[in-house]
Formats: sequence, C-alpha cells, structure tokens
Amino acid sequence: MIVFDLQCRSGAHRFEGWFGSSDDFERQRERGLVGCPVCGSVDVIKSVMAPNVGRKGNQLPEPARSRDPARQQTKSAAAEPVTAGGMPAPAPGGPAALTNAGPALPPEAAALFRAIAARQAEALKSSRWVGNDFADSARAMHYGETDTQAIHGQATPTEARELLEEGIEVAPILFPVIPPNEAN
Repeated sequence: MIVFDLQCRSGAHRFEGWFGSSDDFERQRERGLVGCPVCGSVDVIKSVMAPNVGRKGNQLPEPARSRDPARQQTKSAAAEPVTAGGMPAPAPGGPAALTNAGPALPPEAAALFRAIAARQAEALKSSRWVGNDFADSARAMHYGETDTQAIHGQATPTEARELLEEGIEVAPILFPVIPPNEAN
C-alpha cells in the first residue's frame, strides 16, 4: 500500500489516501471515486509530500537487535505460549528485557512489568513445559485421564479457543517463553 497526501482543488483541504499503486490512484480519481472528506469535491490531486522510507522489515533498531536476540526468535513462532490454570510466564532475559524493545517506559510502568515478570517466573518454577502438546495435555487433565498439574506450552489460537469452549481454563502468557530445548 502507498499513502498519498491529497488535496482538493476547490477548497484546498489536505487529507491522506491509501492506494495499491500510483496507477490505482489515477484510475480511482478518473472514475470519481476519490473525494475530499471535508467538502466532497472529486477534483483531487496529489499534494507535495516527503517520502517516508523506513528500515527494512527484517531490521530492528540497533539497541534491540544487540541486547535481545530471543525477542526475534519468539515473535516468529506460529503457536502462542499459554498456561493451564492461568499461570503466566517470564520474559526472555528477565525483567531487564522489558525496556529494550522501544521507548522508555514511565518508572511506574517499568516497575509494574518487572513485578509481573517476577511473579510469572515464580509461577513457572512449579509448572511443567509440555511444548506443542499443550492442548492434548490440558484436555487429558480436564477429563481425568491424567493427574492434574500446572503446565505451560504452546497452542494455536484455534486450539486455545476450542479449549475455552470445552470449559478448560487456559490463559495466554504475558511475556514470551523460550522452550527449554531452545534455551542456551
């Protein structure tokens, strides 16, 4: 998608328009499909604009790339980590990793995230990693086929919805977890 700054000639109102290409804009304009949201005029032209050229999609800002390599690894996973019984999980690299991902948080928010991460880490100490077998393990415990215990693992969004529909209590974890077999 391309974002163009547009302007109507009659009232000189400026606004944005999103198009598949420059040709797409021209075709829609010629057919009278592009109109000013303020005055309704279809006599619209592209306005002078500065291009917004960002980083390549596979690049992180330098500080985040160098300090938090686990962040990339967990973002690409197809399944989302969840826990049975609503137990959350810690952030990779511990609470310090929370401030490396973007702009600085207010001190109160950073303290809150650190407290949540610490509680999640404590909760996982008494929980067993079941990996991609999370949905099957949760069902087996729910239906009395295995002993009940605290578990955490990965489930697709569809699997998580199905578990909830069956009355099985699960909750997404707030911070990513590195599976034990992938940890250094």
